[in-house]
Amino acid sequence: MIRILANVTRIAADLLIKAAAFGLVMMTVIVGWQVFGRYVLNSTPSWSEQAALTLMIWYVALAAAAGVRQGFHIRIVALEEAVSPGVRKWMQIVSNSIVGLCGAAMFIWGGELVLRTWSHVVPSLGIPRGLTYLALPLSGALMALFALEQVLERFGYSAACPTPIEETA
Repeated sequence: MIRILANVTRIAADLLIKAAAFGLVMMTVIVGWQVFGRYVLNSTPSWSEQAALTLMIWYVALAAAAGVRQGFHIRIVALEEAVSPGVRKWMQIVSNSIVGLCGAAMFIWGGELVLRTWSHVVPSLGIPRGLTYLALPLSGALMALFALEQVLERFGYSAACPTPIEETA
């Protein structure tokens, strides 16, 4: 079961990074078009700012979720490296549990935000405002899942074997 979870989360994190990169490129193109329209055509596209903001919310949220799985968030490890392996393991479990709880909070309250704003329309885009914020509960759920995987890994469950790993140290 852990192997399946690890494979699914690895694939999901890879897809999230690719989607976030695509969103960043698209936002760059849109902002470039906005600048071109403003200074060359003397007519700023009305939809460009809201589209860029929506894309930014999505790609930042997706990349943040992937960061939980792939461990590329900035963190200070000096204290973690100064303690014994047993203490380090528990520090990582607590840390990942807090990240998972934050992801769950994003899922719950981000979902509430989506529900409350779904009927509001972004005038320049013609889409529900809730669609803009949908990235928050989705990334929150993924963060919670990725953090759970990290916690299970720290408890000694490995993607390579379905039973707890015996510590040799």
